[in-house]
Amino acid sequence: MSLKISTGLLTMLAVLLINIGGAVTPAHAGVQAISGAGATFPYPVYAKWAAVYAKKTGIKMNYQSIGSGGGIKQIKAKTVDFGASDAPLTAADLDKSGLIQFPMIMGGVVPVVHLPGIASGQLKMTGKLLADIYLGKIKRWNDRRLKAENPGVSLPSKAITVVHRADGSGTTWIYTNYLSKVSPDWKRKVGNAKAVSWPVGIGGKGNEGVASYVTRIKGAIGYVEYAYALQNHMTHVKLGNRAGKFLDPDSASFQAAAANADWHHAKGFYMVLTNQPGAKSWPITGASFILVYKKQSHPARGREVLKFFDWAYHNGQKMAAKLDYVPMPASVVKLVEQTWRKSVKTPQGTPVWTH
Repeated sequence: MSLKISTGLLTMLAVLLINIGGAVTPAHAGVQAISGAGATFPYPVYAKWAAVYAKKTGIKMNYQSIGSGGGIKQIKAKTVDFGASDAPLTAADLDKSGLIQFPMIMGGVVPVVHLPGIASGQLKMTGKLLADIYLGKIKRWNDRRLKAENPGVSLPSKAITVVHRADGSGTTWIYTNYLSKVSPDWKRKVGNAKAVSWPVGIGGKGNEGVASYVTRIKGAIGYVEYAYALQNHMTHVKLGNRAGKFLDPDSASFQAAAANADWHHAKGFYMVLTNQPGAKSWPITGASFILVYKKQSHPARGREVLKFFDWAYHNGQKMAAKLDYVPMPASVVKLVEQTWRKSVKTPQGTPVWTH
């Protein structure tokens, strides 16, 4: 009898000591990791945030960079704690699936080429020329239309190898959304989606796959998220924007495109930033979104997901800027966290986020 009492007292004492020591708290109880899947566009910054956050909190964030289409499928199948997509879902689609979305980061999609002797920003291209290359209308680099836009640039008599995404991709959604706005022919024949029927070219999986093809194949053209272009020392084109100005991509031009975005009136945070007005606006700018369920079947994990992204909003801006992403403005963060408090609930209907 005394042994049983001693064992029970020891167990109670151990639990008290653990709780006092802070190793286990109600917020972290039973949660050692959270999981997400989706967009490759924000992967570099999510990976950086996850590494720093794990060191600070002990909570790991495991993220599968599989493309926006895969991320949407996985969150709808409830195999991950959150999904990530560069293609925003409409308010109707969110309501149908019981989800909310919120913008996490902004950046740019960049056309990249592999042309020996051509430096970054040396080759100028309009959206119409870009669309015609991807439609297969312009087949060689010394095409008269490219030469007319680039007097003095020595363009080779080499076939153009078009590279596109092979997977369902928010990067593709942003890219084809832009092409649909600048080319009626593209809009009619191909359209805007996470996955389209490409008229020409070869497909690579993820930003990584497209970058790999373009760096290996002379005469190739592709599109990748800006961080991948930088990290892989890829040659970007100087792209004409809606105002007729040719720009190099950088964080300032992404910020210019996002400057007039009216997030307050964007239902379900649905916002498209392509082909924005302004002389300094990069024309293929986009936000990347996180998807979570309104009703959290595992509230402790749901709370940890929101805590991670709250930490990223408030502590990850400098890390994001170093990777040439555009952090969300403080006013948008405030709107997002108001949405968390109002919309993300336990099965019993109490708020998961109470900060």
